[in-house]
Amino acid sequence: MDPQRQRRRRMAFATAVAILLLDYYQRRTTRIPRMTSTFVGDRWVSEMLSGHPIRFRNIFRMTRTIFMDLLNELCLNHGLHGSSRTLSREVLAITLYILAQNESIRGAMERFQHSSETISRYFSKGIQALISLAAQIIKPEDPSFATTPEQIANDPRYMPYFKNCIGAIDGTHVDARIPNNEKVAYIGRSGSTTQNVMAVCDFNMCFTFVVAGWEGSAHDSRIFSFATRNRSQCFPHPPAGKYYLVDAGYPMQRGYLKPYSDTRYHLPDFERASGTVRGRKEMFNKRHSSLRGVIERTFGVWKKKWVILRDMPSYPFQKQVYIVVATMALHNFIRRHSSQSDTDFSMADNDELNILEQPTGHVGGHSLPEEDIESNDFEDQDADSLADMIALRESITDAICGY
Repeated sequence: MDPQRQRRRRMAFATAVAILLLDYYQRRTTRIPRMTSTFVGDRWVSEMLSGHPIRFRNIFRMTRTIFMDLLNELCLNHGLHGSSRTLSREVLAITLYILAQNESIRGAMERFQHSSETISRYFSKGIQALISLAAQIIKPEDPSFATTPEQIANDPRYMPYFKNCIGAIDGTHVDARIPNNEKVAYIGRSGSTTQNVMAVCDFNMCFTFVVAGWEGSAHDSRIFSFATRNRSQCFPHPPAGKYYLVDAGYPMQRGYLKPYSDTRYHLPDFERASGTVRGRKEMFNKRHSSLRGVIERTFGVWKKKWVILRDMPSYPFQKQVYIVVATMALHNFIRRHSSQSDTDFSMADNDELNILEQPTGHVGGHSLPEEDIESNDFEDQDADSLADMIALRESITDAICGY
């Protein structure tokens, strides 16, 4: 090739590269900043902390006192920290803002004036700190269950009949975002994709155990079997003579007291009949349902407070599971705080019949037949264990009826 022609080609290439570099430089130096609000991140958090208490509670779903105590706990014991430019309280605020308002990453970017990468990183840090807190706080306050819960001891409807009851167990479904090739297993009774969550609560509406992340199609009894038979799950088994209340979706075995099958059970069924109770079995079932309603109220407060649970964003599924556990840790921290000042819990305390979630484990308002549940996953259960709980149920029924 002609040397002069080669030289012209090289010059043309160099000129094109120079033009591209100049264009890139001009774009970088003349770029219009996006995060220009003067009310950036921690300045907004500071205003919220010094502003009206109801405004703060509406945004972060807790009082300022609880927020500061939670911040102190997470920083001292659970590894929460910020950076040279971001305080740890802003990291917590970002986390609570997304959980409580179900705000998108883009929405949080605008609110806190940070990049999407920064918001995502700090939200993940906040969730990890709450998961660490969960290991400490989602468990019984008294692992020995030595005393009768005051909610039973001070209520003549339940005392002395249920004096050895230590809590209630139930499952609930949380909205889930699942890849298309895995969706079928996660489609629950509602027809949408969910994760099935089994939880245990005490009578103070605190979670004492949780196993999350099961497919929405998984039966409650299958999850129960996994949780109670695997030592790695650290399930808080009832001591001898103590028991949990369960509904018809669970087995009747030692330590787990279920209602009579094929008999009215759920409180709305009794309300539709003007409160009329027919027979001793219905008498027991109504008391059992009323006392076990604590788990429904607990789920109700939890889902009402943390909106993200009702419309989960498209995070990786493991992160969705972490969000379930993290919000339960927040639930317990708020409930057990010494201030005892939370509107959502107060509303539930003042109305025991305010069931905020539809009861699960029943069809058409009636319990599932006992034999349909116990013949599937629990064929190997101890006959003596079953007999013991049947005898206990009979004795409680006789006592309630005054026999």
